[in-house]
Amino acid sequence: MGESSPHAAQAQRLRSLDALRGFDMFWIAGGGALLTAWANSNEWRWLDWAQAQTEHVEWHGFTFWDLIFPLFLFIAGVSLPLSFDKRRAQGASQAELTRHSVRRGLVLVLLGLVYNGALKFDFESLRYCSVLGRIGLAWMFAALIALRTSWRGQLAWALALLLGYWAALSWIPVPGFGAGNLAPGATLTDWIDRSVLPGKLYKDVRDPEGLFATIPAIATALFGALAGRFLASERSPASKAAQLALAGAALIALGAAWGLVFPLNKNLWSSSFSVWCAGWSALLLAVFYLVFDVAGWRRGALFFEVIGANAILIYVLQSFVNFDALAKLLLEQRGALKLHPALVAGGGLALKWLLLYALYRRRWFLRV
Repeated sequence: MGESSPHAAQAQRLRSLDALRGFDMFWIAGGGALLTAWANSNEWRWLDWAQAQTEHVEWHGFTFWDLIFPLFLFIAGVSLPLSFDKRRAQGASQAELTRHSVRRGLVLVLLGLVYNGALKFDFESLRYCSVLGRIGLAWMFAALIALRTSWRGQLAWALALLLGYWAALSWIPVPGFGAGNLAPGATLTDWIDRSVLPGKLYKDVRDPEGLFATIPAIATALFGALAGRFLASERSPASKAAQLALAGAALIALGAAWGLVFPLNKNLWSSSFSVWCAGWSALLLAVFYLVFDVAGWRRGALFFEVIGANAILIYVLQSFVNFDALAKLLLEQRGALKLHPALVAGGGLALKWLLLYALYRRRWFLRV
């Protein structure tokens, strides 16, 4: 980790990639809370529907909020071939790229432990699973695969992982529950996590960021790597956007069809969920690429770019700093004695953005 050079790293980045990453992180950084506060303050039905999309489905099913995590992992996968090409151009060897991939993956796992409270040194009650941990492991294994295979090999790996995971959950019997049981706590995924993970699980008998479901998450990152390799090809920009959108639509259809027999489930990161989310991620990437890289709409990208350029930093920092409380304190000092909840949520989001903008202007980016 460290600071980037003033210009080199940013100049070669896809504007759409940072903007899409920022769009994704915007909701976690306060966009969801702002929408909820707004919806709770009036009786507009369309806002109630939108607010419902900022809550996870308890088990089978899907909302927009369930896309946030896999979209971030997909974007991390898109960066893989672009980053490797740049490092190879600078003289990096295969061994160096391998070491970098392993180091980055393990650092993200470590950051996830810190995020979950590892610095309290209460390891018996520590939750070892985390969002950052899954990103780290899935990205790392996808990187190791991408380093050693062509796009055909990466696609074959993705399909093998998804089919193998589906077969395992369908046919391997779970003690006390049998094979193919997809009820909460009764799946092979949940049983393996309970059996091998120390500390506590998020849902006591299961964990949505558990170890075994990292297998299909690797496929999510590989789908992103395939999209990144496609964007780096010599096709025309408009053609790349169109074909990426078509691929996304095809994956959405495939995920929906697969979901009829293996339901969409974020907790399990079911194979259908991985394909479905890869489709929506590819479709969003196509739109952002068309708008910000092909059409060159730079002003519209800045707001999200600022967030996306330091996405991991703000994700970790907001667990230690209560930006909403700071915003409330500042607003109360301004005489706003009775604060609207949306004003507090929006103020916290604004403070985060201003901090990230100051770092962005100085080209200070957290590198993992």
